[in-house]
Amino acid sequence: MKIPPILKDLFFILTGIFSAAFGLESFLLPNRFIDGGATGISLLVTEVTAVPLWVLIILVNIPFLFLGYRVLGRQFTIKAILAILGLALVLVFIQFPEVTQDKLLVAVFGGFFLGAGIGLSIRGGSVLDGTEVLAIFLSRKLGTKIGDVIIMINILIFLAAAYLLSIEAALYSMLTYLAASRTLDFVLEGIEEYTGVTIISEKSEEIRVMITEKLGRGLTIYKASGGYGKKGEHNEYDVIYTVVTRLEIRKLNIELNKIDANAFVVMNSINDTKGGMVKKRLLNQ
Repeated sequence: MKIPPILKDLFFILTGIFSAAFGLESFLLPNRFIDGGATGISLLVTEVTAVPLWVLIILVNIPFLFLGYRVLGRQFTIKAILAILGLALVLVFIQFPEVTQDKLLVAVFGGFFLGAGIGLSIRGGSVLDGTEVLAIFLSRKLGTKIGDVIIMINILIFLAAAYLLSIEAALYSMLTYLAASRTLDFVLEGIEEYTGVTIISEKSEEIRVMITEKLGRGLTIYKASGGYGKKGEHNEYDVIYTVVTRLEIRKLNIELNKIDANAFVVMNSINDTKGGMVKKRLLNQ
């Protein structure tokens, strides 16, 4: 039975809300740690004022929601509004206990649960932190990379934290941000993060059989010619291209070494794929 997309989105968003709220109330807020982005701004302001965190999460994200409507459309904005309001309501009505006061644990696990929450909400087609919406908007206007814009925003936030709180708090907050961003990437890309593999070998036919039969992967074969030596000598050969998950890289390397230890192999990361045998095989496992 196939689960309707709206239910999957709702599950991701609700799980993300509770994960983020747990990270905030059980780790970051009691220990005066902050994160990057809109959540970091909210945490910083609530530390230097008497305004509750749930109020600031709504207020700080309002400008980003307007931008989201312009940049990403109406459906995204509605989901984002519901997710942010949901996070605010959970912070108001559900009290999570403080887990630890160990600063390293607070930074790592506070960032982990917050990053997981933001990542899960994104998988549900929404956001709990509107910074990336601003980054997309500025990147289109200024022609810069989205990642560069996010880094610049967070540098300003951590400089403000060093001034308003302390240098130590700012340094631990940077560690929190690193844990959150890495967890967010893992939630979005998952353990199935894909790797594109290009293989050049004189034994291309044997390698083709190994990939299709032992690994159960599809592949593409195309003709190429290469040059080498001072005289520019060149030869014709088949190039194999396939996509595997990172869990299968070791097995692929072992099988390649059995066939041709001198094969030329190039690997590059791929965020996601659509269609083909990669997705089908994973769904059937």
